[in-house]
Amino acid sequence: MKIPISVLVVIYKLNGDVLLIERADRNQFWQSVTGSLDATDEALAQAASREVFEETGISIEVLPPESLQNMHHQIEYEIYPAWRFRYAPGVTRNTEHWFSLKVPDDIQIRLAPREHVAYQWLPYQDAAKQCFSPSNGEAILKLFSGL
Repeated sequence: MKIPISVLVVIYKLNGDVLLIERADRNQFWQSVTGSLDATDEALAQAASREVFEETGISIEVLPPESLQNMHHQIEYEIYPAWRFRYAPGVTRNTEHWFSLKVPDDIQIRLAPREHVAYQWLPYQDAAKQCFSPSNGEAILKLFSGL
């Protein structure tokens, strides 16, 4: 069963472009990297690093230490009914913690084909509009409001 605590990681370049990935199980469902903790004692930053690597092939360990930043913001949202079977019975809400990851312009992306089928780099305003989840768009705008 999935743990109802997750991370969202907005991956961006210095020029303001943001990486969006399209889910394999939902056509035109564009999002940032997301994923649940693997264990209740997994550190949030470790979960963010793991999910980034699993979904994009980006190894945070080879980037400058300050590349991954905890945005110190979390939201709680209702889990879509279609995905509740992944959680323990009665679990309907998830707490999501926001992170950002600054990457070099020449970063290579390697998608996990079972999870995502396409990626695109968009100016942050366009990326925020393209996200299926309104809170994902809010995370992008919050990141760039503070840069």
